This record gives sequence, structure tokens and C-alpha cells, in this order.
Amino acid sequence: MGLNGDPFPYILFLMYFLLILHAKSKLVTRTTYVVSMDMAFMPKVFINHHNWYSSTIGSLKSANLASLDNHQSSPSLLYNYDHAVHGFAAHLSKHELEALKKPPGFVSASEEMTSTLHTTHTPEFLSLRSTSGLWLASNQGEDVIIGVIDTGIWPENKWKGTCEEGQDFNSSMCNAKLIGARSFYKGLIANEPNFGIRMKSARDMEGHGTLISSIVAGNYVEGTSLFGYATGTASGVAPHARLAIYKVFWDKSNYISDFVAAIDQAIADGVDVISASLGYTVESSFSLEEDFIAKVSFAALEKGTIDRWFAGTITLGNEEDIVGWGIFPGKVLLQNAPLVYPMILKSSDKMLNVPNSIIVRRREYARLESQAQLVARSNVLGAIIILDNPITIAMEDRNYFLCPCILISLDNARVLKQYIKSTDKPVANLTFQQTMMGIKPAPVVASYALRGPSPHTPCILKPDIMAPRSLILGACPPIIPVGEIRGRKQLYRDFTVSYGTSLACPHATGVAALLKGVHPEWSPAAIKSAIMTTTGHLDNTNSPIRDSGNGLQIASPLAMGSGHIRPNQALDPGLVYDATPQDYVNLLCSMNFNSAQILNFIGSNSYSCSSPSSGLNYPSYIVLLRKTRASSIIQNFQRTVTNVGQDVSTYKAMVTAPEGSAVMVSPEKLIFRKGNEKKSYNLTIRYEEKEQSSFGTHVWVEENGNHKVRSPIVITLDVFKTSTGLC
Repeated sequence: MGLNGDPFPYILFLMYFLLILHAKSKLVTRTTYVVSMDMAFMPKVFINHHNWYSSTIGSLKSANLASLDNHQSSPSLLYNYDHAVHGFAAHLSKHELEALKKPPGFVSASEEMTSTLHTTHTPEFLSLRSTSGLWLASNQGEDVIIGVIDTGIWPENKWKGTCEEGQDFNSSMCNAKLIGARSFYKGLIANEPNFGIRMKSARDMEGHGTLISSIVAGNYVEGTSLFGYATGTASGVAPHARLAIYKVFWDKSNYISDFVAAIDQAIADGVDVISASLGYTVESSFSLEEDFIAKVSFAALEKGTIDRWFAGTITLGNEEDIVGWGIFPGKVLLQNAPLVYPMILKSSDKMLNVPNSIIVRRREYARLESQAQLVARSNVLGAIIILDNPITIAMEDRNYFLCPCILISLDNARVLKQYIKSTDKPVANLTFQQTMMGIKPAPVVASYALRGPSPHTPCILKPDIMAPRSLILGACPPIIPVGEIRGRKQLYRDFTVSYGTSLACPHATGVAALLKGVHPEWSPAAIKSAIMTTTGHLDNTNSPIRDSGNGLQIASPLAMGSGHIRPNQALDPGLVYDATPQDYVNLLCSMNFNSAQILNFIGSNSYSCSSPSSGLNYPSYIVLLRKTRASSIIQNFQRTVTNVGQDVSTYKAMVTAPEGSAVMVSPEKLIFRKGNEKKSYNLTIRYEEKEQSSFGTHVWVEENGNHKVRSPIVITLDVFKTSTGLC
């Protein structure tokens, strides 16, 4: 049983479970709980925490609490956690959970949750080149280990871990790129015992994990394309980095107990960077204290859109060309086909009256998917669909394979209509399989991107940055269909093009891995700071980045954070805003977390709340406005920067104050005389307006140097009313 010495303490330990008054209850379904424990209370009779947890669950079995809920089975221990959190995952009834709370050492129990997945020329777009900058300095991420927590990997296409064998996955499939693979599904089986797992191994049957892995660290592959689009040599952001795969998604189902187990194992295996493109759907009352993703992220910290256009060309009968958007996979060249421009064609029956034609449609209120399906089911040769903003739709709609359709803008539509009116027999050619680079403007914030502020940590500006997330070419298992023709024929390839917030994650992870390879001494906070303070806020027309979710208005920091990621500049940021685990604890303390909640969150008593502060040493500033406050607000921020640039250097503060405010920085100059020297300063914002969002910037500019350390300033409404005090 893993016991030694005097058994008396263990007998006392059992009494906490046996001395419970039971009441008759109805049949209750067992639930999985992720339990946090305080290691300081582990009885000395146990050799290690694994024995303690096993004995704890064994004690519940001995107490026969299952009979109270008419359960035939006993409580079961699913996972032991030791790195991400101290605790375990167990399948328990309500009575067993209440009994578990009685003995010393219990901290908290969180009920199981499910999560969802968030999902060639990208390195070129990020200006990553093998002859200079971050790729050269890091040797493209050589020997950095990236842990990817997702749907697994298709393996054909410093490590202490294991290449775990499973169904259709031999340990020999791991190699210099893929150095480890594991799968986690105990939480899934406990909650869905009838769930039929198709592949009990790390092999990817859904495609998302393979796509993410190829983006973050895919090696060079020549001659890649998707049906002739995005042709060229593809690679990930850190092509020489190594991959450790942790499969936690099974047919898009995932449970928090499996996710925590994967994080726990990744930390134990010694990965350098973790990529997890997922999110949990929670109730509005869900608190930061209950957020296990935040908890395991703290543990990991403690340990140490794109300028591409897939084009379709419309050549009118007068030989004038209109370039639109299209990604039809068939080898189609429609020549001299009649153009038909009905004002409204609401049914495919009416389209049957115009076969062998190219119809011109105005997208009204229907989704583009339904428009494409309508065309696909008809006998027309193809379609030209007029949109207000084809850039936005093209970046975000997945249904571009259904029909030979080309999307055009209102401006191009005027040219098209003018031609149609000028002749009795208008005709056109449609040409597909074209990829145009350098499209302007780029980047643009996607309309599906999440906006700040964060409801749980409103005093920290979110999002942090923006990264490529649209029209991304990546690897795909050959068993996953990547498209279809006219809604009938499914198509399979080794590569796919996708979009989504989850695709921004591996880009940022890849850059972090490259930086870790060059600067292994940098903390996670320092790496994040280097990425954030060197971002770009101008597009490739030298104009402010626009927000497609806000009518292509100038994007605010609430939409793009500090700006668009620039890997080469992050290599040499000049100054970084570093932070220790204690700094994050101070933030929790300022949010009125009590000692029990702090223990629950960080899993130990090694940190104190002696200096609570909402002023996390973060490279951004945010002021939250409440209607009850006075019209004049004064907010002070204290920050500390570390010199990672020239040993002897001087930086001068430059400020663009948000509208309606005055911003003062003291001191206005920071003088460094050696490397890694730290300097502190205060930034004070006086705001005279009320209930109005405004934005500005603070930049430390190096005198006689090249460094500009930029941070956004945000003044906005506290829409969630969750902040405590000023921030």
C-alpha cells in the first residue's frame, strides 16, 4: 500500500471518511473532478503523493459511499498531477466529493469541463529569412522542444519523455523532428463511457493537431500547394525545432482532466514552449479561481492575417480583367461563357433556365455558404458574387470549394455591370488556381478575432498581440477531406488552407521558441515583452492597421493588442518588462483573493500577499472607467525595465496621450551603464473625460540607437464591472 512506519496516523486519516452522517439520496451520476491538494499536509506515512492520492480514493471506497447514490461502481482515480498542479482527477459522486473535502490537505475541486479547438508564405510575411535576423541567430529553432497539445499528429508526414505506442502508431515513427507523442483520454472515457474512440494513440484523425504542428515547427517541404494555390516551399515558423505531441482531443471532444494531465506531463518532460490552441466555454459567473487553464499556465510559467490573395480572374468580352477572390479546386477555365445578371435568383430552379452560363449574383443577407451551395446544385457553369468586402469574407469563409465562384468588390461590380449594359451578348472567361502575393492592405484584424478587455483580468490589457491566422497553408492527414466540388465529390490532399484564432497561436509559439533558442536565459515574461514591444502597428501601405470587424476602421489595442508580431525585431528589443511568479501572485492579491484562493490557484504557500499590486510589470497600460467615478481620474503605473541591449545606453520617453488625457512619465530618461541593469519609472494618466474610450502610446526611444520600446495606452469602459479598485 505504500505505507511504512506507524500505521496509527493512517487510521486517523481514514476516520475523516468513516465518521460521516449519511442521508438517503436519489441515484446521482458520477462526475469527474480535478482536485487540488496541499502537499504540506501529506501524512509522513506515504512515500510520495501518488500513494497519498491512491489511498485517499481507496478510503472513499472503504467508506462504501457509492451505495448512498445507488452506484454499482466505485470511485476511480484517473490521473495524478505533480507539475502543473498538485492533485489528481477522480470520478466521484456528490457524497464522495463531500467526504473528500473533510481531511486536511484538500484545497479545491473543480467539476469537469469540455473545451473546443480554436483553428507557405507565412514565414516570408513575417520577414523570417535564413540569412539574417531571428532565423539566423536561432538556427531556425534548433534543439528547442515545442509541446503541442491538440488532436495528435500524422507522424509520416533534451527529451525525457516517451514515444508512446498505440493503435497504428509505433514508437519507431518518432524521429529527429517528432521526438515524443502521448495520448490522454481517461477523462473522456470516465464522462462518456460509451464514446467510441476511433484511434487510441497519438495519431491525428481530425487534422487540427497536424496543421498546428506544421505551422509552429514544420520542416521544409518543396512543391506544396492546395489545388494549385499557395504553391512553393512550405515551412513552419521554427522549422528546426523539435516536436512533442500530446493528444487530448478525440472527435473534437476534450475534458479538462485530460488537458491538465497533458500539461503536467509536458512540464515533466522538459519542453521549452507549449502550444495549446483551445478554449473552454464557461458560464459568465466562472471565476479566475476556477480556471484550470490559468492555473496550469502559472505552473508552466513558474517552471521556467496575411498579404495573400487566392485569385480568380474574370476576363470580360472587351478583354478587360477583373481580379477577384476564388479557390475552386477544379482545373476549370471557363471561356466565352454568357454572362447573366438577374437581380435576384433565390432558387436553383430558376438557375436551371440559364445553363451553360456564368451568373452574377449580389450577396444580400444570405450566408456565402448558402449562395455557394445554390450555385453548386444548379447547372450553371459558374458564378460571380458581389460582396461589400470580399477581403473579410475570403479570410473567414470555409466554403470556397463548393462551386466555381469568384468574389468581387462593389467597385469591380460597377465595371462588370457597365460592360454587361454595353453589349447584347456579354461573355467572360473565368480563370482559377492563382495566388497573388503582396496584397494591400495587410495585415488586417479579422472580424472573428476576440476583443478586450478580459472579464477575469481587466487590469491587464488583452489581447497581447496579433499574428497570422487567415489563409494559412499547413499539413493535413490524407484521410481528412479538405474540400469538395459542387457539394458532391470530396477531395483529399496532404495540405490544407485554414483560418481561425487557433492558427495565430502556433505562429506566436514558433516565434517564442526561436527567441528561447537564442536567449535561453530569458523568462517567459521577458520573451512575451520582447514580442509585444517590438510589434508593428502599420500595414504594408504604411497606414495604421485596420479592423475588418469594425468597418475597416483603425484597429484599437482592444482588437490587436500591441500590434502585429515582428519576429526579427523581437530578437533585439533593447528593454524588456520582466516579471516573476510573485508579481503574478501580487496581482491576484490585488483582486481580493484570500489566502485559500491563492493556495488553490498556485498550489503552494511559498508566496505571500504582503505587497498586493494590480500593477503587474506588463508592457501595456489600461484604465477602466466606471459611471460612478468622478469626471477627473488620476491613475499611476509603476514599471521596471531590464536592459538587454547595449550595455551603455540612454532611453527617452515619448508619449502620444489618449484623447482627453494627459500622460506624464517620471523620470523622462533612463540611463543604463551595464547589461541586465534594471530601472524603474512611473507613468501617470490624468483623464478629464467620462465614458469614452481613447488610445495612445508610450515609447522608450534609445538616443543614438535603433531601439524603440513601444507600449499601448488604453482608456475604456469597465464593461464587465469586474475590476476591483483602479487599474
